[in-house]
Amino acid sequence: MALQPIHALIERHVLAAKRLHGDDTTVPLLACGGTRTARLWAYVRDDRPFAGPAPPAALFRFSPDREKTHPNRHLAGWQGTLQADAYGGYNDLYRDDREPGPVISALCWAHGRRKFFELADIAGNVRKGKPAHQISPVALEAVKRIDVLFDIERGINGLDAATRIEVRQRLCAPLVASLHDWLRHQRAQMSRHNPVAKAIDYLFDKQERWPAFTRFLDDGRICLSNNAAERSLRGVALGRKSWLFAGSERGGHRAAFIYTLIVTAKMNDIDPQAWLADVLARLTNIPVSRVQELLTLELEDSTRKRQSRMTAAFPGWLRPPAAHMSHFSTCRENHVKSVG
Repeated sequence: MALQPIHALIERHVLAAKRLHGDDTTVPLLACGGTRTARLWAYVRDDRPFAGPAPPAALFRFSPDREKTHPNRHLAGWQGTLQADAYGGYNDLYRDDREPGPVISALCWAHGRRKFFELADIAGNVRKGKPAHQISPVALEAVKRIDVLFDIERGINGLDAATRIEVRQRLCAPLVASLHDWLRHQRAQMSRHNPVAKAIDYLFDKQERWPAFTRFLDDGRICLSNNAAERSLRGVALGRKSWLFAGSERGGHRAAFIYTLIVTAKMNDIDPQAWLADVLARLTNIPVSRVQELLTLELEDSTRKRQSRMTAAFPGWLRPPAAHMSHFSTCRENHVKSVG
């Protein structure tokens, strides 16, 4: 494929990160007599929450099913911290005997909170025709306590990792310890069939589960949620309404390839259609040694000249002039507040 060199540069950049967000979503795959459920996986590098200089990027992969062999293959040779949900298919990545070493798990508090929120959702009960008062007081209290953590996180989003650790140790650590003890006390009084008990068990289900949830306290790079990966998959969810299904496994792999380019461009505030048109127009006349220059987009519109350089902070890539570096920094800063 003509765009393979560009894709390879983005892939290299994503897998050079020491912290990634990971998630997957369903994709209907055409099969005999109908469709079956395949998967698109997203691995996202986004260092903006801790003021990292590298531009964000997303790498997509396709698989015909959700077997654990797929994330093992996608991240073969990679070592770092993976922010994801508690899906068991990632578990082999965390094994101590993995080569080149175990991946560190950091679990998503948005997922943990969601299970309580569903049990304390007054508006949701009303929509379902249930009395508004039929909510769980324990679930509601858990939501309130977790929301305080998210409030603190919003105040330190975009600050450097050291500052984030200091604030978390001072403000979040006591709240997390109190939440742990309170949840344990509540759980001891419940039947295992209680829906709230199941929500609590999600946090404590296995020995390593709670440490993975609390890892953000000791690493300023880690986000409280996995929203970066979930945002990257929104386009897939919307796309399913238009293209309905992947016609073949080859088509699924091509879709993952194109999503990598489009989502990475959008994460850097670049118009994907204009950028890809520019790349395809220039690609045939540029030597391989200068392919990195195609990660540059210059556009004219009716109000301003917009210059964006995705190569701004990619190690080993073409470094742009200072003026373009300044523009990239401005774009990044404008988006820091919206990054979870």
